[in-house]
Amino acid sequence: MHTKTFTAGPEHIDVLGHVNNAVWVQWMEALATSHWEAVAPPEWQAAYVWVVTRHEIDYRGNIALGESVIGETFVPDPPRGARFDRRVDFRPATGKSAGKVIVSARTQWVLIDMASGRIQRVPAEMAALFTP
Repeated sequence: MHTKTFTAGPEHIDVLGHVNNAVWVQWMEALATSHWEAVAPPEWQAAYVWVVTRHEIDYRGNIALGESVIGETFVPDPPRGARFDRRVDFRPATGKSAGKVIVSARTQWVLIDMASGRIQRVPAEMAALFTP
C-alpha cells in the first residue's frame, strides 16, 4: 500500500466550487507514479513505464479549495501478463467526512519497455513489489 496527500488549489476547482473530475484522474496517475518511484529500483524506472488502459471511478463526494485528501493505492491481485489492476481510494484528511472514501477507482495498467516501446509481461520480481 502507498499513500500521498493532495490539496485542492485554485487550478483544481471547477465551476461548481469543488475538485474537477479530470483532476481526480490526474491525482490517480500521480499516486500510481509515486508508488512506482517508491518501490522500483532506478534501473527499472529508467527501463519501463506504466500506462493506464482503463479507469473505473465512483464519485461519492468531493472537496473544496484548500481542503486535502489522502490518496491510498494498492495492487489487490497478481498481474495478468502485461496488465494489472490498481485500487485507489481518496479520503478527506480533516472535517466531518475525514476517513470516509469519497472517490474510489479501479484502474488497469500495462507495462511498457522504454527501449522497444512495446508492451512487456510483468516479471515476477517486479510483481512482488506490489502484491501482498
